[in-house]
Amino acid sequence: MDSVALKEKRFNRLITVVSIIVPLVVAILFGVKIPNVERLGFLPPIYASINGLTAVLLVIAVWAIKNGKRELHQRLMTSCIGLSVVFLVLYILYHMTSESTTFGGEGTVRYIYFFILISHIALSIVIIPLVLKTYARAYLGKFESHRKLARITFPIWLYVAITGVVVYLMISPYYS
Repeated sequence: MDSVALKEKRFNRLITVVSIIVPLVVAILFGVKIPNVERLGFLPPIYASINGLTAVLLVIAVWAIKNGKRELHQRLMTSCIGLSVVFLVLYILYHMTSESTTFGGEGTVRYIYFFILISHIALSIVIIPLVLKTYARAYLGKFESHRKLARITFPIWLYVAITGVVVYLMISPYYS
């Protein structure tokens, strides 16, 4: 087995572990409430903005690579991963210190909200291994397989980032 294949095998093991552990830890921490801590109610607009910024940077990153700006593309994609990690930390902190907000809309808008929310949550779990595998392939210099996987990863990641903002905008009138 050559060096790149061995590194890819190691990355894939790590990606599998991270892709399982992150959703499990988030689910567990959702049930943990930190007592006697000031409510962090100011966080939702911040982490929604982080989702919005991620979406913008994803689009710019695609533009950059299509225009031969590989270094810019790499920096933007690394920034998107960093922003996603910051989002996740803030999201967990908020939910560990605050009660969940109930959506108060009725009728058709309620169904639309829950469709967007459920698809956002499901795809936010799916996107973890996709982003990590796509990034690993570029890191390993496997650019053809990186491009093929990026064609799947990009629209899903963009959807997750945009729907994160949409979910926030739809539920924000119901924050107490």
